[in-house]
Amino acid sequence: MVIATKEIEVRYAETDQMGVVYHANYFVWMELGRTSFIEKLGYNYAEMEKDGIISPVMDIQASYKKPIRYGEKATVKTWVEEYDGIRVTYGYEILTESGEIAVIGLSRHVCVKKESFRPISLKRLYPEWHAAYEKAKKKQAEIKR
Repeated sequence: MVIATKEIEVRYAETDQMGVVYHANYFVWMELGRTSFIEKLGYNYAEMEKDGIISPVMDIQASYKKPIRYGEKATVKTWVEEYDGIRVTYGYEILTESGEIAVIGLSRHVCVKKESFRPISLKRLYPEWHAAYEKAKKKQAEIKR
């Protein structure tokens, strides 16, 4: 399984009145994690968009465990939890500066044609990207369920 890491420096604007990261900002950080993951595999999401293919979120979830505060650094770990050639589920752990889990998350996406929102087969249109996801995804033995 391939895991990408992205360090985030918490900005004041990302915090709420309680002085902790506002919950919705973790979803933005997950997007940064996905982008880092794709780049780690040697691909570029913006290039796919130029081809008229987008990857909307079908479902997203976050489970909050510990707060992160302004001035701290966070680390986003991202991997492919599941992939079937059309849909992909990314897994996330967002860690505090000391390495403790602050957030656990998942996001499910499907690749579609931008003009019609009809699903496409990554395997057919981007066979190298498909092969990289197959190789990088979490193996059955690694699934903790």
